Amino acid sequence: MMNIARHYQRLLAVGLAIGLVAADRAIAHWLGLDPSLPGAAEGGLLLAWAIGHCDTLDGPVVQLARKALETGNVNSVLPWVRPEDEHEIRHAFEHAVAVRKLGPDARELADRHFFETLVRIHRASEGAGFAGLKPAGTDLGPAVPAADQALRDGSVEAVVKLLTDAVRAGVHRHFHAAMSRKDFALNDVAAGRRYVAAYVPYVHYVERLWGAATGAAHGHHREPEGQPRGDEHAAHAH
Repeated sequence: MMNIARHYQRLLAVGLAIGLVAADRAIAHWLGLDPSLPGAAEGGLLLAWAIGHCDTLDGPVVQLARKALETGNVNSVLPWVRPEDEHEIRHAFEHAVAVRKLGPDARELADRHFFETLVRIHRASEGAGFAGLKPAGTDLGPAVPAADQALRDGSVEAVVKLLTDAVRAGVHRHFHAAMSRKDFALNDVAAGRRYVAAYVPYVHYVERLWGAATGAAHGHHREPEGQPRGDEHAAHAH
């Protein structure tokens, strides 16, 4: 197995470029980790695209949709949809503009319908479902706000520190969980199983991070079809 220090350094170098989130409880749920293991319910790491914020009322898509309706210029939102979806968005926009003139109640309904149509189509273009708009102020965890703030500040250093700390904590926690159970007597099968119960989540944790770091970061996360949540052996059996 690759030296863990080298593996960790390479993971940071590439992983920070695509973005990872400090939220170990979420990854414990996503990977089906035993919550009793160190790191399964404390600070750690999640794939960044599992957390989109385009479906919140204070997210970038809805904010631009409000601007489009206020200014009468749909071009504010068109970059967020595919060219083949532009006609549907223009139609929804024109409909909203017309209905808004009927009064305050009609304006509110028209705006909401346009927001939902836009967000649904945007998410569909990235392979994500849409279960309705989430309220403003929805807790997105630390990474997404930090990523947005970095663009406003013109510096990514705060994001780099956030992710570095999260990766270091998560990898060390899972590593030490496995190490603490590694030396067991050959005839102590129960102890051997406890080691395996820590080893498998540790290896899958690193494996999935590496796959995320070296793969393309695009779109929203989609659940694997036909694979129950928590069945990590289905993804990689040892």
